[in-house]
Amino acid sequence: MARGRAWPVQRARQALLFKVISFIKVMRGRRSGTPAGINWHLVIKCKAAVAWEAGKPLSIEEVEVAPPKAHEVRIKIIATAVCHTDAYTLSGADPEGSFPVILGHEGAGIVESVGAGVTKLKAGDTVIPLYIPQCGECKFCLNPKTNLCQKIRVTQGKGLMPDGTSRFTCKGKKILHYMGTSTFSEYTVVADISVAKIDPLAPLDKVCLLGCGISTGYGAAVNTAKVEPGSTCAIFGLGGVGLAVIMGCKVAGASRIIGVDINKDKFARAKEFGACECISPQDFSKPIQEVLVEMTDGGVDYSFECIGNVKVMRAALEACHKGWGVSVVVGVAGAGEEIATRPFQLVTGRTWKGTAFGGWKSVESVPKLVSEYMSKKIKVDEFVTHNLSFDEINKAFELLHVGKSIRTVVKF
Repeated sequence: MARGRAWPVQRARQALLFKVISFIKVMRGRRSGTPAGINWHLVIKCKAAVAWEAGKPLSIEEVEVAPPKAHEVRIKIIATAVCHTDAYTLSGADPEGSFPVILGHEGAGIVESVGAGVTKLKAGDTVIPLYIPQCGECKFCLNPKTNLCQKIRVTQGKGLMPDGTSRFTCKGKKILHYMGTSTFSEYTVVADISVAKIDPLAPLDKVCLLGCGISTGYGAAVNTAKVEPGSTCAIFGLGGVGLAVIMGCKVAGASRIIGVDINKDKFARAKEFGACECISPQDFSKPIQEVLVEMTDGGVDYSFECIGNVKVMRAALEACHKGWGVSVVVGVAGAGEEIATRPFQLVTGRTWKGTAFGGWKSVESVPKLVSEYMSKKIKVDEFVTHNLSFDEINKAFELLHVGKSIRTVVKF
């Protein structure tokens, strides 16, 4: 394969090793009376980056990871990326943020063991943990209009597994889970409905990004907005998610894609992803929405806010064309913030929408996204600007804050 020839061989060896270990466990379990498929062994001790409190750097610690319980899966994380959402929670601005916690939600790895009742996954499977599950049974999963499975939403929001407990401990203290994934740990435990089984040949230090940012931006364009061929689009914020939106607009056939950001250093990369032109609000004396309306003969067909700034959300809506313009809120605003616009903006035909994970029904869609990447339909490698060892994870946050990285991948 062109995408790193060593990866498929290395991945195949790792998968085979896990399968052999799994077989030995099953046979021992049978001899001891333990049901096949149930993890018989004890707690795993491994390395993790623990956020002990808000606003402080992560601390590399040895943690204990308990075996998976019923309908749970324990995963060995091979690679994980650092996302703005991780930084948002670590800052203390996240209303659901609780500490101490193991952050991380853009990861990929190999199933180490499974709990009772897990039928669709086994040790050795190559997987991506999912922060939005797909149980396939709740009214949200059964409705084609949404991907917001609510099966474990309450406990996940509290940093706990579905049974209301944690699988992590460190120095005798309970450590909370994060977004149902906690990929900043060498081993993690997740609900079986929060796991996507993917192509075993996929390079995990690349496809881990499909666990959040790329999928979110790409899906915002093709699923939520449903960008049409020949349309004009404006993307506010040219970070990783914004670049993924640009990619989605291009795949959907948009004829004019305008990037908007105050950091002009991002313009060249945005154009590589498909932006036709880029502008900075700081170069104009009038509001950026007025600039865009003039540039596009009345406004854009689709706009996307990928920052999490409520004032920019308003600008994105008001940059849309009267009668049919659609604006999608992709960025996550701070706790307690509210959006505002004149009702007349909506009365005259503009639509304001939001998206989570790009509208993808996760378990069934992520494997397809991996396949699209493997067939070169979508970009993934190009989002990775830095690779670091796990011990350097705090440097990944520094690169994020100063705007020097799109995505930094951390490897165990």
